[in-house]
Amino acid sequence: MKTAGEDNRRIDDPDRNPDPITKAPGSHPVGTGVGAAVGGAVGIGGGAGTGAMIGGAGGPVGAIIGAAVGGVVGGLMGKGVAESIHPTVEHEYWREHYFTRPYVRKGTAYEEYGPAYQYGWEARQRYEGRRFEDVEDELGRDWPAARGKSELNWDQARHASRDAWDRIESEKTKPE
Repeated sequence: MKTAGEDNRRIDDPDRNPDPITKAPGSHPVGTGVGAAVGGAVGIGGGAGTGAMIGGAGGPVGAIIGAAVGGVVGGLMGKGVAESIHPTVEHEYWREHYFTRPYVRKGTAYEEYGPAYQYGWEARQRYEGRRFEDVEDELGRDWPAARGKSELNWDQARHASRDAWDRIESEKTKPE
């Protein structure tokens, strides 16, 4: 396990996540990609229907146009959803507060807990409308693949993931 101060690299550095086109920091390629895939699939269905109305030759063309438009719109929507939780802000918050949490072992570097916090806030988005308790077994099963270089087992990481989940939940339920 790393100890505090052993690794100076910041995992919440926005330059680590630049937009591939604009180079702006804080890109959300997963959200954009998922949105594009879903939008493209929806576009194919819509495009095929439109193409069928045009006629036999219009079907494939309509499907291609529908997929392209759906992919762009879906990508923008996916990016918007992904950006509703800003990873840089979340990492910054947890980096400043993690050591005050009762489950954190004294002297343990943020880099051990950071992946668990990120796993929690991303899971909160992925399982929108569900309770942590309802998906906890699934999260525990998938943690080994998600933890990156963290050496925490699920019993240790669960508390940090739950904390991040709850923080996002409370942010979403705050009156504006």
